[in-house]
Amino acid sequence: MHNTALEYHQLGGSYHAISVRGSEIKTLIAHFNQPTFLGANITIPYKETLFDAVDTLSMEAAQIGAINTIVKRNGKIIGENTDAYGFMTPIKNYTDDLAGERALIFGTGGATKAITFALLECGVEEIVMVSRRPGRYEGKHSGISMCGYDNWSAYAEDTVIVVNATPLGMVPNIDASPVDDSETEVLDGKICYDIVYNPSETKFLNQAIEHGGIPIGGLDMLIHQGAKSFKMWTGQNFPVQKIRERLKDVFPN
Repeated sequence: MHNTALEYHQLGGSYHAISVRGSEIKTLIAHFNQPTFLGANITIPYKETLFDAVDTLSMEAAQIGAINTIVKRNGKIIGENTDAYGFMTPIKNYTDDLAGERALIFGTGGATKAITFALLECGVEEIVMVSRRPGRYEGKHSGISMCGYDNWSAYAEDTVIVVNATPLGMVPNIDASPVDDSETEVLDGKICYDIVYNPSETKFLNQAIEHGGIPIGGLDMLIHQGAKSFKMWTGQNFPVQKIRERLKDVFPN
């Protein structure tokens, strides 16, 4: 995405994917301080790990408690979070439906923190997080409750939006879903949002389609969080339609 945008605006520089082991974090931070470094995106599992490694945090990143973007500004390494913006943009037409309602989120990682922030900002009254170890999070946040995978469906009846914020269904494990096949009927009439973007049509989304849910894929979230990151780094807008066409060649349906 970012190399396409750099070429579109005829800007110098390049964007690279780097796999980092936990033992290499200090070396990574040293690279951030190189004069040619402009910024980076942070993904699983380092959105929380690098939260305390930057020089300063934006107000939104501090409130969320996780970062997905790093910006170099005036010699300082700044932690930002564009996930909340990226998450909300594809469902902006549904915000009135979410106000005062319950949301249910599978997963409790760094992306979930941004999603929770976004949902509470748009007026969701209650958030239920589904975790394999729900006891670890009990009582830590007002308006947020926990449940396990064995009883999540009990909360589904009064839920307006169900979000998969886990890697379940991501390539190569495309046959996985947070929802068991025996529980898919509870998706009827609900916004079913999968932040997984590879593949673009996950098993969870197919379950939603088959059982009357409203499917929202993760590709638009990927694009819009990237657009905000790119704007922070370069001051330029993402050529969204060009990038969307490019990604059709990258990610399978």
